[in-house]
Amino acid sequence: MKKSKKLDANVVKLGVVSFLTDISSEMIFPILPIFLTAVLGAPVAVVGLIEGIADSTANVLKLASGWLSDRTSKRKPFVVAGYGLSCVAKPFFALATSWPFVLVVRFTERIGKGIRITARDVMVADYTTKENRGYAFGFRKSMDSLGAVIGPLAAFVILPILLVSMAAGEAYRTIFWIATIPALAAAALVFTIKEKKRVVKRVSRPARIDFAILHSNKPFRLNLAIAFLFGLGNFSYAFFVLRAQDLAFTAAAITLVYAAYNAVFALVAVPVGKLSDKIGRTKVIAAGYALFGVTCIGFGLASDAPAIWVMFGVYGVFMAVFESVQRAFVSDLVEPGLRGTALGTYQFAVGLSALPASVVAGLLWDYPVFGMKATFVFAAVTSVLAAVLMWALLSKSRN
Repeated sequence: MKKSKKLDANVVKLGVVSFLTDISSEMIFPILPIFLTAVLGAPVAVVGLIEGIADSTANVLKLASGWLSDRTSKRKPFVVAGYGLSCVAKPFFALATSWPFVLVVRFTERIGKGIRITARDVMVADYTTKENRGYAFGFRKSMDSLGAVIGPLAAFVILPILLVSMAAGEAYRTIFWIATIPALAAAALVFTIKEKKRVVKRVSRPARIDFAILHSNKPFRLNLAIAFLFGLGNFSYAFFVLRAQDLAFTAAAITLVYAAYNAVFALVAVPVGKLSDKIGRTKVIAAGYALFGVTCIGFGLASDAPAIWVMFGVYGVFMAVFESVQRAFVSDLVEPGLRGTALGTYQFAVGLSALPASVVAGLLWDYPVFGMKATFVFAAVTSVLAAVLMWALLSKSRN
């Protein structure tokens, strides 16, 4: 009997929560690098440090929260707490007067993300089957990206109006205040999502995180190693924003191109998720890794505004693969009762690589001997190597 591919109502609600959260986040984060450098006077290396710490914090916490959600067999408390903490943190961006203050707020906001993400992804996996899991992860991510289109567009419309009557710093801070509103709506909606009652095989778990339960899973271990390698070059999107600024993009124009990137992301997420359901996750992931390499080379060689627009579109396609198909793949590789630990372990590996990736990117960018192009060349090399390994090793292992 053919299983239904219709999405459960709770998956749809999780998509709406992601939509509202990203409206809020993406009103703030595309202009945050400019706020840091132009208003607070921070060097590019500091932008890399802040983004690296933020990404690492979120991804490392995903391991602990994933393991705890497996141990307690509860997902919703982590989802509620995570969205709540991020919501509380966001107004403090408007109060920042120095880059260390921004670092603390970004760190706190990412703690919220780290608490919620793994449990939320497990909830998506629990409400799906292998036949529609790629579709479900793609749908949730497309809603996330749709919010990430509306957020920058809102900033694009509002920011020029504010700049007419106030200084740049105050205009940015007003945007940060407005961004709190959809965050509050998301935090309220998440309470209505139901925890699925599951009947799973009981697994004896020690009172600590135990990686041995995943050690015998060769495809999982290979995917983890390759994802870590790729992560060493997968720096924060803040460097693409700074590259656009180098080519005379204004803050308002950057919010517009960033919205276009997220529009591509939203449009592609569901199709690539469905494609991975049909042809297999490894082929789609390998293609995504290679595409990031193309993106980096394109940004490094770009010399005018049209090239930047095109490269942000290509980056959107890559992100649709990276953010949805990988999580569906990890969920496929383990039994339901271990998905929290598995997804958390995957995010932990990605998190370990995120800090050096953005820090190295910032140092290469600022160092006169190397410069901006070295940042993109380094990322391109690691991504192409990861794509080759994914195709050659993991596809063979799965077969």
